[in-house]
Amino acid sequence: MYKAPVEEIAFTLKHVAGLAPALEGGHLGDLSDDLVDAILSEAGRFATEAVAPLAEIGDRQGARLADGAVTMPDGWPALYKAWAEGGWNSLTASPDFGGQGLPHMLHVAALEMWNSGSMAFAIGPTLTIGAIEALTAHGSDHLKSTYLPKMVSGEWMGSMNLTEPHAGSDLGVMKTRAERRDDGTYRLFGQKIFITYGEHDFTDNIVHLVLARLPDAPAGTRGISLFLVPKFLVGVDGSLGARNDAYCHSIEHKLGIHASPTCTMIYGDGRFGDEPGAIGWLVGEENRGLACMFTMMNNARLAVGMQGVAIAEAAMQKAIAYAKERTQGKAPGWHGGDQGSGMSPIIEHPDVARMLLTMKVLTQGARAITYACAHAVDMSHGAEARHWAERASLLTPIAKSFATDAGVDVASLGVQVHGGMGFIEETGAARLYRDARIAPIYEGTNGIQAIDLVTRKLPLSDGGHVRGFVGELREIAEKARLRAGTANTPDLGETGERLDIAIADLEAATEWLLATLAAGRQAEALAGATPYQRLFGLVLTGAYLAKGALADGGDGRNGERAALCRFAAENIIGETAALRDRVISGAGSLEAARVVLG
Repeated sequence: MYKAPVEEIAFTLKHVAGLAPALEGGHLGDLSDDLVDAILSEAGRFATEAVAPLAEIGDRQGARLADGAVTMPDGWPALYKAWAEGGWNSLTASPDFGGQGLPHMLHVAALEMWNSGSMAFAIGPTLTIGAIEALTAHGSDHLKSTYLPKMVSGEWMGSMNLTEPHAGSDLGVMKTRAERRDDGTYRLFGQKIFITYGEHDFTDNIVHLVLARLPDAPAGTRGISLFLVPKFLVGVDGSLGARNDAYCHSIEHKLGIHASPTCTMIYGDGRFGDEPGAIGWLVGEENRGLACMFTMMNNARLAVGMQGVAIAEAAMQKAIAYAKERTQGKAPGWHGGDQGSGMSPIIEHPDVARMLLTMKVLTQGARAITYACAHAVDMSHGAEARHWAERASLLTPIAKSFATDAGVDVASLGVQVHGGMGFIEETGAARLYRDARIAPIYEGTNGIQAIDLVTRKLPLSDGGHVRGFVGELREIAEKARLRAGTANTPDLGETGERLDIAIADLEAATEWLLATLAAGRQAEALAGATPYQRLFGLVLTGAYLAKGALADGGDGRNGERAALCRFAAENIIGETAALRDRVISGAGSLEAARVVLG
């Protein structure tokens, strides 16, 4: 059974991602270290004791649709009610609407624990929190006062409606249309697919944010507007009125996250109301809807990265527990020592230990990257706003892609550690693997994240930001090299030297991409975008593990962190050399080989 790693989460937040210096510098208001610990402890307790025990039920029963209504698994509506009553939905929301106004770092840390408990449960509230952010930033005063208090309290939930059957990542070709009405409202007509929590029985109203096109809108993404379309219309006094002309037509039967209702939504076919058309209100300006939605999507991408961390943590815990109990064969003794008679726990076999340590490195690396991204988001609202906004922009695609790839890789290794029992549903290892697989796909596939990273994020400040960041990573490597030869310090082995080599690979690939883009050879640059994204993530993993090993968390675990850091440096991050070569030299062979695809 999953147990929230509250101490490790707190250490990473404070000593790796930057929360401790932010608190000491007064950058986070009156937030105290004690309050941080209390929030993390309670989030961990809820995830461990309330969410995790219902994960298997959710997977087995799934969400069920009948006559346009979705019934959630047994116990889940009560779980959501307890979650909302705990104030978790309001963690980062504005106090103007009942929120607590706490830093994003605390939100993503709590989000990790809830997703480890059940990814299918946590994705619903995550989208509501994203809808709150978009409405807070772009909604009219009327929309804010009408909807935000009940969304912040969790009394109502939200959804995000982008995708259509013919328009996945290319939103410019969407067909859902909106028509103006004289009373200032709009009527929407169309179909949206893959709408997470588009219908459910958690709350009595659902606030849909829907992208649609006006009749006179410009072509492409410049002609998209965002609309708020509630399931039930809301009266002047805040009470629920008539059912809007919007409903769930079907739900998908998926590989994983079975309890998360993935809906096909129909808007405006006349099933409800006096005339066809779902009634909606404009959010932001006409034809500027994509900019509004990106407020929601950017933070949602980081939230999906947290899903990768969460699944990795849960899979790692399950695999380590199984490896300690399962006996098989007689493990060889290190340095020729005698292991005694009888079978050994499989954790004592070198190859199993290698798999488990790889799982731990990827999990901790992904955690540090995502938390560092959240830290940049928080810091972007204060002094040096531009620097931190660019840091958040640079880290977001890496946080989303590296963490979700890690979730899949770690869950797959977890199945392998379990052996044949991992392929059987009763152990739960297979469920984690199935759940993990969606995360590299939705909220912008990891390939799209790589395009964003290379074409939009590397050129920030004419490449100055990424170059400065590489310089910061070199400082960490230098500290690791200097500490390696110091007496009475944990053994970091060749961490400093290996990290220096990996950073040089990153620097060479970065400069090549910037030069290639500047020369107008975009196809060549994009051929290496995904390998570059992984290269960056591996370097950050090595650097952040080293930063953690060099920090004094006061918990007596420096030796453990140093050992894991050394394992990562001497066993995993060496992959960067091959990735650099693939970035710089892979385009020619890719172009030539396309002929075999027909």
